[in-house]
Amino acid sequence: MNDLRNDAPLYIKVHEKDNVAIIANAGGLPEGTVFPCGLKLTEHVPQGHKVALADVAQGEAVVRYGEIIGYAVCSIPQGSWVGESLIELPTPPLLRELPLATKVPPPQPPLEGFTFEGYLNPDGSVGTKNILGITTSVQCVSGVLDYAVKRIKEELLPKYPQVDDVVAIHHTYGCGVAIQAPDAVIPIRTIRNIAANPNFGGELMVVGLGCEKLQPDRLIPDGDSASKVVTLQDYQGFIPMVQAIMEMAEARLEKLNRRKRVTCPASGLVVGLQCGGSDAFSGITANPAVGYAADLLVRAGATVLFSEVTEVRDAVHLLTPRAVNEEVGRALIREMEWYDAYLQRGQADRSANPTPGNKKGGLANIVEKSLGSIVKSGSSPITAVLAPGEKAVQKGLIFAATPASDFVCGTLQLASGINMQVFTTGRGTPYGLAMAPVIKVASRNALAEQWPDLIDINAGRIADGEATIEDVGWEIFRFILDVASGRKQTWAEQWGLHNAISLFNPAPVT
Repeated sequence: MNDLRNDAPLYIKVHEKDNVAIIANAGGLPEGTVFPCGLKLTEHVPQGHKVALADVAQGEAVVRYGEIIGYAVCSIPQGSWVGESLIELPTPPLLRELPLATKVPPPQPPLEGFTFEGYLNPDGSVGTKNILGITTSVQCVSGVLDYAVKRIKEELLPKYPQVDDVVAIHHTYGCGVAIQAPDAVIPIRTIRNIAANPNFGGELMVVGLGCEKLQPDRLIPDGDSASKVVTLQDYQGFIPMVQAIMEMAEARLEKLNRRKRVTCPASGLVVGLQCGGSDAFSGITANPAVGYAADLLVRAGATVLFSEVTEVRDAVHLLTPRAVNEEVGRALIREMEWYDAYLQRGQADRSANPTPGNKKGGLANIVEKSLGSIVKSGSSPITAVLAPGEKAVQKGLIFAATPASDFVCGTLQLASGINMQVFTTGRGTPYGLAMAPVIKVASRNALAEQWPDLIDINAGRIADGEATIEDVGWEIFRFILDVASGRKQTWAEQWGLHNAISLFNPAPVT
């Protein structure tokens, strides 16, 4: 392949049916550029943006990834820049007409012998970190808990060197909400399941106020609230509150400090996949490489979660045939229908998804974005579907329904039980999670070079032929094992970068 670092013009065409391609050269290419095939640009086309490979008549389909991403609103001459304003959104796939489990991929050969050094929990789950998590039942207690956590880190944590961190699980739920509304189940189970994340070692601890609607008992699976809850209204003054939190925390730190890393099969991994700040390269470099790594993880017996409903909806017709059976296919449709109705209630639709950065990076609309996004899922059968905040209990490739928002998606994947996350980006973001390592994969060389101390793996090498999708896929897979074992740290871990928990609450606030 051509080297993007020299002056040779290069476009990338994904599928033989495509009538557009993206410009690969850094900085784009000027009007008059002639490609070896004879194609001549009629205007400047920025990097990552689309050029018409042939004349496209008004109303004719614009095709990328072998799929229709829209229809030309006017005649588009060959060699033109095909910007977003020239493409009209197509009708989304009709959910009730989708094929179910009609092309279930055959099982790939098992990938045996791969292990990592993790923290084995009594319930059989495995942590990649050893963290004390302290859950709040209501936002009112956050200030007190932050004060206590600061003292815990300064006064107690140094005594327990095997514990990686102490994390306050803050959220804005708990009171002033319609706690009995049907959709309230989503934030409540999300909080409850985050507290049970495998990286917390089963040492549940809740700080509540006492008068909130979300009573701490609803976050305690075994009902033993006396030994797991500090209720601030039970104490005479601020200092006794803080002291009670510290005493309960120290009892858990003592237990967590006894945890040791042991050799675990790769099947103990629960890896979340996400993208943010996507661009036109995401669907041809970073996401396919992550998809290849996802297939390796599934072959090794691990659990892999992909998400982001609005970035699946317009490509769902390519996913329902991969459902392992019709029941799973119907569950996938159910989550699409629920989200369609949710958007409709808010007088929004799928066209609200692409960000200004996505568009600047060459993505014309949500259809093009979706087609590039779903390739993170690789080629394995979809074995299960989770509603928002549900915990994964099966192995294999799972669709975990979430909004596309980075922070909300990350929060819900933590609730589903991920102990690692792989995050692809084209435009760049310092996103991170305090509760699980996040591996950043860049779609472009330019981003990896701009942020060498934030990007963990550069998939941009695929575009200029320095590496193949398989090469980078294996690199991601091995890096996952190293980070899960504590042998390597992600850049976000090294800098201590993380975003706040952001609950998905579609229920009313009173």
